[in-house]
Amino acid sequence: MPDGIRRYLRAKKAPALGVGCPHCGAHAHRPCTTPSKRHVLVVPHAVRVSAWVRLVACCPACQVTPGVECHSDGRALPDGAVHARREAEALEVAA
Repeated sequence: MPDGIRRYLRAKKAPALGVGCPHCGAHAHRPCTTPSKRHVLVVPHAVRVSAWVRLVACCPACQVTPGVECHSDGRALPDGAVHARREAEALEVAA
């Protein structure tokens, strides 16, 4: 299926579903689940959102390019977190 059509069909879903979830192991374009895999979550895990933001947006706070982790004073933010300004930028790009 062409990417343009795929994006149109999935427009109502969270853009972070475009990457796999490092927390629960859900594949790209599949929803996050609980650890038992019995329940599907409505909202993706925060780690998945951070992974998506890292992939698509530059960070205005620490001046890193897409694919590079955010940092503070030369050290990466804990647990792969991203700055709030970078997340806002990624949501603008997705809209």
